Amino acid sequence: MMAESPAVAARVEGDVQEGMRFARQMVLPRVAGVALSAIAIGAGLWETGAPGWLWVVLLANAAAWPPLAWQLAKRSRKPYRAERRNLMLDSAMAGGWIAAMHFNLAPSVVLAAVLTMDKAAVGGLKYVAQCFAALVAAAAAVAVAAGIEPQLLQSGEVARVATVPLLVVYPIMVSLTTHRLAQRVRQQNRLLMTLSATDGLTSLPNHGAWLESVEREFARCRRVSDVSSVLMIDLDHFKAVNDTHGHAMGDAVLRQVAEILRNTLRVQDVPGRYGGEEFGVVLPGSDLAGAFAIAERVRKRIEAHDFGGGVRCRASIGCAALAAADAGAAAWVARADRALYRAKNEGRNRCVRDEG
Repeated sequence: MMAESPAVAARVEGDVQEGMRFARQMVLPRVAGVALSAIAIGAGLWETGAPGWLWVVLLANAAAWPPLAWQLAKRSRKPYRAERRNLMLDSAMAGGWIAAMHFNLAPSVVLAAVLTMDKAAVGGLKYVAQCFAALVAAAAAVAVAAGIEPQLLQSGEVARVATVPLLVVYPIMVSLTTHRLAQRVRQQNRLLMTLSATDGLTSLPNHGAWLESVEREFARCRRVSDVSSVLMIDLDHFKAVNDTHGHAMGDAVLRQVAEILRNTLRVQDVPGRYGGEEFGVVLPGSDLAGAFAIAERVRKRIEAHDFGGGVRCRASIGCAALAAADAGAAAWVARADRALYRAKNEGRNRCVRDEG
């Protein structure tokens, strides 16, 4: 048998964890829902003069089903699917009890309504239809098997009062559970947005995200007439590091350069990985002289850093302050890039300013 790849194994593990989280969030609503439903069902059974053994079954159902449902989900390889089956079984059980109450109007309608509501919150219209079909099928099966005649228009005061807790409390609990699930989804969406804007190797903003930060800074400076600068940084002879020491060492160098940038730059500065061994930095509020000073500090720290394994690196840096002639952020970055290539052509391991 072929072993799972690490990526597949990680995805499966993530699915299991999400499924377990979903099943765990259903535990309390199910315990409360089953208990409140038992009160409403008990009133319906009382009004129909149900035999004592049926009361025993009701109590056993209320006590045993919530922990059993949790164990079924917990022990499943696919807990999310298992919990959806549990929710469908909730509806089927409710259908059986609706028939056992001789379809007593008040508890039957409330049971069907709240169980439809919670399924809508979990799985949408298609899932509601599936669960409602299970409820109707179970009710019909029990009614036929036991020869039960519906008494839809009969519902005494006891049954009406007994349905109130289920009608009031359970929807609140379902709403709170749905709110927690929605919060979880929002958190995951924010995480996905962050990951999509982050370079996986260096944890800096990636090419697209960094260019967006340049666009925002360009717009800000135009709006408030502020100064700002951009640095373009390229590691000198980086290919030799990969060729001599291997790509793993090259990746380690890039991560350490990113860390040097984080530790050297100011809080408001925005470094990013532009691509390959090239980095960009936005320096809000820095004129050309200030940007050049920051660039020199970065260059010297890279030059002095011991990357391990006898590896040393140097960097060429181009600086460009935002100029009135820049038609857009792309033109601004292009000037910094031209200054970078001048630094390369003039001997590398140096900073060059574009005077605009």
